[in-house]
Amino acid sequence: MVNSPELHPPIGADVRVALTGARGGFGRTFLAQLRAVPRLVATQLIDPDTAGVRAMLDELGFDAARAAPALVPDAEHIDWSAIDVLVEATGRIDAGYDYASTAIAHGVHVVMVSKEVESLAGVTLAEAARVAGVRYLPGDGDQPANLVRLVDWVERTGLEVVALGKSGEYDLVYDPRAAIVAQLEQEIDGSALADLLDLGDDIAGRLDARAAVVSSLKRSAAADACEMAVVSLYTGAVADVDTLHYPVARPDELADIYSHVSEGGIRMRERSLDVFSMLRLPGEASFAGGVFAVVRTNDPVTWDLLRGKGHVVSRSGAYACLYWPYHAMGVETVLTVLDAADGTAPERRPRQHTVLAARATAPLAAGTRFRVEGHHHEIAGVAPVILDRDVAAHLDDPATPQLAPYYLLSGAVLLRDVAEGEQIALADLDEMPERALAAFSSGFAL
Repeated sequence: MVNSPELHPPIGADVRVALTGARGGFGRTFLAQLRAVPRLVATQLIDPDTAGVRAMLDELGFDAARAAPALVPDAEHIDWSAIDVLVEATGRIDAGYDYASTAIAHGVHVVMVSKEVESLAGVTLAEAARVAGVRYLPGDGDQPANLVRLVDWVERTGLEVVALGKSGEYDLVYDPRAAIVAQLEQEIDGSALADLLDLGDDIAGRLDARAAVVSSLKRSAAADACEMAVVSLYTGAVADVDTLHYPVARPDELADIYSHVSEGGIRMRERSLDVFSMLRLPGEASFAGGVFAVVRTNDPVTWDLLRGKGHVVSRSGAYACLYWPYHAMGVETVLTVLDAADGTAPERRPRQHTVLAARATAPLAAGTRFRVEGHHHEIAGVAPVILDRDVAAHLDDPATPQLAPYYLLSGAVLLRDVAEGEQIALADLDEMPERALAAFSSGFAL
């Protein structure tokens, strides 16, 4: 039986929650927090590794006095009539899209955590939810939803956002006494950074010099590009450059760095998306993968006063940076679940302003089968690039996509030889997930 939105719990009542990808790292952080919110009741935890989920619940000391959640291996065993909100966290486009679309068809609200699914099917899923009278929300706790909330908050004040983004996943920690730069467990010679800590007058030159020092470290990830592509859906923001700038920066420099190039910064477009690599000293607080918005200031006296209170204002006084230096994963997602159930979140209608496309990083032979692998869900042989919608569309039919979204390559087979530097087109691929492909094409046309 399909749930009816009218039958969902009234505000203040318990909310029945199902979670896909329950065994993953996000699943643990979400369930650990869910225990502390009396209204939220986990009714079904969906993951092929049911034994692993059970062991995790035991480690968490899950309250067995409340209704014990059913451990469900796959979609076939889900009882949709016992769910008010589905949290989709598989990170897999085929399974994730099917879970979310089926939930909507059954009158269940969806909180989307799988950015891979959202990047290619978010528009279609949001429209389906609107038609069905349920809510589809990106999950707080990861950068896309957090950044969208920050931008909403900033723009409600009347400030104009000229750049927005987040820090990369892992800080660059420079220890001047040991003359090393550490990124997680990896350490490199950082002695050249001693003279590069100040931003200086030549911002682009200083950023190039810093980047050269840390060039042996991996600073970009497919996850970063995917998250910024999701932000584009909800804000209309576009990438300044398709691979993102990734400046090596300290938070108090961001207002200067994201000044326009004509003013000495690196930004070339208005309302541009980007990711920066956080540079800090040992003992200094991390940006923690947090989010930022650079705004155009509107009164020099106001912003000089705010500069004195410690706010990040550019040297020219023309720009300021407002930021939230955190993303707390599933710890925050409980808030989105409550918003979905109570209808307290603003309605959002995402649109495909950009496409997270795939560019070959080496010559690829026909017959290559692509796989999404690793912690950052990357695909060997191709790099993600954020391209404007008009670049990704057919010239003779702007409502039809020409280029394949990055994660639609998952499991697909290449039909022709592709040269290094070429974008992968939909026509180049076979054995794509059909429902996800249809969802992307449908959303592109909206």
